[in-house]
Amino acid sequence: MLLDSAGRELNSQPASCKSNALATRLPSHPVKRIFRHLKGKADRGLVYKPGYKPAVIENYSDADHGSDLQTGRSTTGVVCLHAGAAISWCSQRQASVAISTTEAEIVAASEAAREVVWLKRLMETMTVMNSVPELYVDNDAAVKLELNPEFHRRTKHIRIRHFFVRERVSEGELDVKRVSAEFQLADIMAKPLHKPRFETLSNQIGLA
Repeated sequence: MLLDSAGRELNSQPASCKSNALATRLPSHPVKRIFRHLKGKADRGLVYKPGYKPAVIENYSDADHGSDLQTGRSTTGVVCLHAGAAISWCSQRQASVAISTTEAEIVAASEAAREVVWLKRLMETMTVMNSVPELYVDNDAAVKLELNPEFHRRTKHIRIRHFFVRERVSEGELDVKRVSAEFQLADIMAKPLHKPRFETLSNQIGLA
């Protein structure tokens, strides 16, 4: 059994993480489809590449704003990779309603930042990190707010605790970078996807 930094059990099939999260809130018919998908992919697994970007953690966070139609809450998606494949991931409904897409993205980035810091400290007990871990976010406003030390009036509704990522950046434990939506690997954790996009991202997070 794999556990993340918060002690949650990790699904050993990261590509099904989003659908499994949805399964807890859906009737039985979609759940049967999930099981059929897993049965058809039973021979797939994460493939790690020795020597690929040694001591580097690649991290992605994304959010699907207001995706839960019953509560209005958004979905957080996070995936962290090492040696060419995912080593940590999550797909979860956010604890409160995000008023804007930017707020939802910042909540997701905060969740990712906690995971990245934990992974970094774990890896430092085994090896020397070659660089500061980078967190890739595809929302321009969220990136700017996470890097800007000033408090803007229009962001007062965003809870201070979600600026954990800004603190980690200022202390040199994390760097935040903009990534285009096309290369946002956390999409697979945050949103329902069409099959071609789903298969592409599955391959990019190391499933083979």
